[in-house]
Amino acid sequence: MRLAYQYRLLPTAQQSAEMDRWLDMLRHAYNWLLADRFDWYEQNRCPINACPLICSIAEPREQPDYYSQKRGLVLLKRERPWYADINAQVLQDMVKRVKLTFDRYLKGDSNGQRSGKPRFKGKGRYRSFTYPQVEANPIQGNRVNLSKIGALRLIQHRPLPDGFDIKTAIISKKADGWYVTLTLEDKAVPVFSSEVEPNWDNSVGIDVGLEKFASTSDGNFEPIPQHFRSSEEKLARLQQKVSVAKKGSRARKLLIRKVAKLHQKIARQRKQFHFEVAGRILNKADMVFVEDLNVKNMSRRAKPKQDEAGKFLPNGQAAKSGLNKSIADAGWSQFIDILTFKAEKAGQRVVRVDPKGTSQHCSACLNKVPKELSERWHSCSYCGNEMDRDTNAAILIKKVGLGIATLKNAQRTSVRREARAVS
Repeated sequence: MRLAYQYRLLPTAQQSAEMDRWLDMLRHAYNWLLADRFDWYEQNRCPINACPLICSIAEPREQPDYYSQKRGLVLLKRERPWYADINAQVLQDMVKRVKLTFDRYLKGDSNGQRSGKPRFKGKGRYRSFTYPQVEANPIQGNRVNLSKIGALRLIQHRPLPDGFDIKTAIISKKADGWYVTLTLEDKAVPVFSSEVEPNWDNSVGIDVGLEKFASTSDGNFEPIPQHFRSSEEKLARLQQKVSVAKKGSRARKLLIRKVAKLHQKIARQRKQFHFEVAGRILNKADMVFVEDLNVKNMSRRAKPKQDEAGKFLPNGQAAKSGLNKSIADAGWSQFIDILTFKAEKAGQRVVRVDPKGTSQHCSACLNKVPKELSERWHSCSYCGNEMDRDTNAAILIKKVGLGIATLKNAQRTSVRREARAVS
């Protein structure tokens, strides 16, 4: 089993300057290796039907990969001796980042989803470096020993668990300072597993939304705090000051730092809220059913509309932008990930259910009851069931998760009843 513990560092001015120097050198090397891969790829990738009759032929050379670029670090240190100040394994991890970034662009991840074209790292955009291996006991007292940096003071707000070995250390620079993330492993402890058998009494269904953050099948609600919305005016004022400040001035750098700290505060508030809500839900049930939402598709831009002359027509993007901002502020994906992690750690389970139709069917008779997004009350004309729209959806999610209800059959039943009523 692997765990990650993050602590805040309190480096000296000299140590902080040295780590900043490392980040800048690693950024330059990262950009150079990425450019080398792009250069080879562009010169050697040419479809037959797009190849011009007259073209310059690039000098053939070996395709750069992880191992060839890692061997190139020897030449890098020879031509630029200052790179020898960086730990060798930290440099190798930088090469691995280039490989992973380019592989996701060409081949995609384990699910086959490709990412966009990798971008070069601008100044201040390379914010972390990794020690793939650390010494056996790097923490001594209130300090952590890192190769070629020395002993760094840290705030150890919680002790490390016994029996775990420290595998890696990630040093990251955030808006409010430096942090170290220690990855722990204990092969004797099995991976999180759960043998909970779901039933009606030990399970709960959850419907997430924007009017109420979470509605449970037992009729409880979690209010949505909207952390970004509450800080939006303050953030806008700071960004307006940044836009009029002179570029490169100390005042502008301080304002940018304030903006970054405010964004960091909002993200931490949201994450803390998600952990608290997940804890309250898991205290009530061992099995949790949630919607398997595709948040990325839900927050896409509206498709453009054109008339016969090619003129663009209103497509509701202004209203959609506000909805997208609220979806991002709610952080549904992060909440479900946190809920899943906490459940597995406690021996409980979180099951994702297909959300299709859960807000448009009655949880009692399973007939379809069409509702607009603005309608917040469920009223079924077939069985007379009336309740809050989100509570009805949460109950239906629970039934679908337990296998009690299937919405495919419910749709056909509704159509038959309507046909009988008309006849």
